[in-house]
Amino acid sequence: MKIEFIGAAQEVTGSKHLLHLNGKKILLDCGMFQGRRKKAEEKNSHFPFDPKEIDAVILSHAHIDHSGLLPLLVKEGFSGPIYCTHATRDLCQYMLLDSAYIQEREAEYINRKKLKKGEPPIKPLYNTEDAKKALNQFYGIGYERTFVVEEGLVACFYDAGHILGSALVHLIAYEKDKDKRTNIGFTGDLGRKNIPLLRDPQRIPKCDYFLSECTYGDRLHESITDAEDELIKIVNDTYKRGGKLIIPAFSVGRTQEIVYRLNVAIKHGYIPRDFPIFVDSPLSGNVTEVFSAHPECFDKDTYKEFIDHRLNPFGFGKLKYISDVEESKKLNNYQGPCIIISASGMCEFGRILHHLKNNVDDPKNSVLIVGYQAEHTLGRRLQEGKKIVNIFGEPYNVRASIHSIRAFSAHADRSDLLDYISHVEGVKKVFLVHGEKEQAFKFKEFLGENGFKDVVVPAPGDIFELE
Repeated sequence: MKIEFIGAAQEVTGSKHLLHLNGKKILLDCGMFQGRRKKAEEKNSHFPFDPKEIDAVILSHAHIDHSGLLPLLVKEGFSGPIYCTHATRDLCQYMLLDSAYIQEREAEYINRKKLKKGEPPIKPLYNTEDAKKALNQFYGIGYERTFVVEEGLVACFYDAGHILGSALVHLIAYEKDKDKRTNIGFTGDLGRKNIPLLRDPQRIPKCDYFLSECTYGDRLHESITDAEDELIKIVNDTYKRGGKLIIPAFSVGRTQEIVYRLNVAIKHGYIPRDFPIFVDSPLSGNVTEVFSAHPECFDKDTYKEFIDHRLNPFGFGKLKYISDVEESKKLNNYQGPCIIISASGMCEFGRILHHLKNNVDDPKNSVLIVGYQAEHTLGRRLQEGKKIVNIFGEPYNVRASIHSIRAFSAHADRSDLLDYISHVEGVKKVFLVHGEKEQAFKFKEFLGENGFKDVVVPAPGDIFELE
């Protein structure tokens, strides 16, 4: 039995890990790489394996850096099952179609410019028909329900507490001709304790080998209370200047959390009640509907609001969800202060690019980064304080106030990760994935200081025997 690390190895996005067992190939996640355009195109446009040879996919959660290349995998010949939780399946019904739609529209937008310059057109990685075909291969499985993936491989999902439907994956592998079993754990992305909306991460059974994310393996998150105070201050300062507050946020998880916190702040009178809030993302509106359909993922407080009290913390006052393209365009000419929450969270795709293009050069405005920004993304360049950024290939001066609140992260930090791994019984070897190289090696050193002697940071293409 072997495991091959293909994506999210010494980098954060593009999660793909390939298990070789009994002549079968099982892929853990099939995510899209996000980063510099040229590098992203190279990494995403082809697989270092034959998709036709993959027997099954186990998907940890719906974020595009974990699920986003499934339509391409199917387009290129994968015909097996895609196993995930029920909520992940429902989210992907929207997210993968949205991903395809964004690629189609952006290709059209860029190709109009290329046509004028006499340059050859680009093609999207996949289209909506490819996404629909992939969705037909999804199988939803409930938490804590054991299922057979292939002969000799049994799996079970546990709540990872990262986004709606996110799962830790526990695998039990039985190799032919060997009277033993091997237990493997995979975090996908691990969430945090005591965060609004979702349940805390569940503990998983004994593991011989443990694949852990380490996105924030080199740092501790800021205080949530301090972060809420900072959010309120940024909102009020932007309102006083008569500016727009632009918040890039992932449509799944982060948008709902920010809307929830704004709702609480308005209820307590901490920010103006007449401050218009626009969630400019068809996907975010659809995702919020998926939230209400999956109370099994809620924490107790959210469950009470939705189910017991029949209150919707995602719909209130001046909040408006925008799906229509023309309505979205009208925000460019909106007069007066407002908050615009839009995807994508790393500012690489979607409507957020148009909002940044139209607002980043105005000192009245603010941009608030509330999620992890991968290397070489537009979001990272803004976060790093670049004074000029390229949007759609054109340079723009950054005159808006740029803010970053890391405490809203849905990822476990160094302390959370150590606590979780320390409570997994029987771990012989830890593989650190889904973290930039520097962060991963710092966390490896930290684990070593805390008693974990066999910790590996695999590079892309590394293969390890699992005994």
